[in-house]
Amino acid sequence: MAVLLSMLLVPSLFLTQDQWDKHLPTVEQNSSLNMKFDPKTTKLTWDCQENATYGECVLIHKEKGQIKKKVKDKECQCTFQDCSLHGGVTLTVEVNINQRRISETLVYLNPGGEGTAAQNFSCLIYNADFMNCTWAKGQAAPNDVQYFLYIRDSKKKIERECPHYLKDSGTHVGCHLQDLSGLTSYSYFLVNGTSQEAGIQFFDSVLLLKEIEQYNPPNNITVHCNESHCFIRWEKPRTRKTLSIREFQYQLDIQRQSNTGSSGNQLIVVSGDSGNKYSFPRPGFRAKHTVKIRTADARKAHWGAWSQPTEFGSAEPESSLVHVYLLVVLGTFVCGLTISCLFKRFLGMNRLFPPIPRIKDKLSDSRQIDHQQILWEKFAHDAGKGDKEEVLAVEEVTEAPANA
Repeated sequence: MAVLLSMLLVPSLFLTQDQWDKHLPTVEQNSSLNMKFDPKTTKLTWDCQENATYGECVLIHKEKGQIKKKVKDKECQCTFQDCSLHGGVTLTVEVNINQRRISETLVYLNPGGEGTAAQNFSCLIYNADFMNCTWAKGQAAPNDVQYFLYIRDSKKKIERECPHYLKDSGTHVGCHLQDLSGLTSYSYFLVNGTSQEAGIQFFDSVLLLKEIEQYNPPNNITVHCNESHCFIRWEKPRTRKTLSIREFQYQLDIQRQSNTGSSGNQLIVVSGDSGNKYSFPRPGFRAKHTVKIRTADARKAHWGAWSQPTEFGSAEPESSLVHVYLLVVLGTFVCGLTISCLFKRFLGMNRLFPPIPRIKDKLSDSRQIDHQQILWEKFAHDAGKGDKEEVLAVEEVTEAPANA
């Protein structure tokens, strides 16, 4: 009997805490824990009970679902991370007292009239140091409504009110901040309102500052071209927090200029780990081009403003250079043809009008007699075409003396 009893009791010693809690009876919500919720600090508190050994807090959010927090021993509170509360949340506390589970629920609602809260809320960080937040007046808000913006860091240590409000007919509809120091990656934004006529609901939101930052265009854009390629380089823009090159992406707008305006538009996306440079084949020799670049986060294509156009290439259209080349080739061809014609005409003149030989003085230059005869023989055939000449031999006769 002792052995059998030990076999039945030993397995119960190996039950985990969760398995043990499942076997505990659940007590209906008949014991009040006096729960209290502070939306400013998102802290849930309740009255401590003696012999409380285990507990759990649950926040049920309409968008995020259930958010659970473990309760430490001898602690009667739970603190949740910042989340939007304007849609209302349901909070539940479960504690175990004397092997009994006690559960209590608290529903937190947004006080005020429906439709009186600020709407269309959005924020934008620009130039790395400035932020603008805007919102619109609620559709059901009374005419005397006034809104106020409060910003708190995720660590809940720094809270500030908007220093410079933007107004529309006297009502605050925006905020401009010139100092973003002290804000962490996640920040909590709360817009509440006041009115003498009705209660005003609040609007809140948790924003990741990196996602609402609009990056400036890159710095120091330069272009260098050779006969085959053009090389574009730039520097990453200054941001609110220092980011690695892989957290950027760039978009290039390359356009070729012509007399009729811009043409050949190319939009090219370049990742940040490419070394902030891009090369492309030169589309036309000395053609004029412009390039503009803008920046965005590598995970989200929220593009910023374009940079100023950077020009490179010749100021003259490429087509005019082609005309120049054609004129040079045509001029060379005409010159060559003219020289060829003149040369042929010179040869033809020599054939039509051969040089007339002159009579050589045999007495003055006896050494060239044979050569001159050769010349006469050379042109004997052509000379024969004219009238025949009669050659007369003249002899000098000396008279004899008379006395002979």
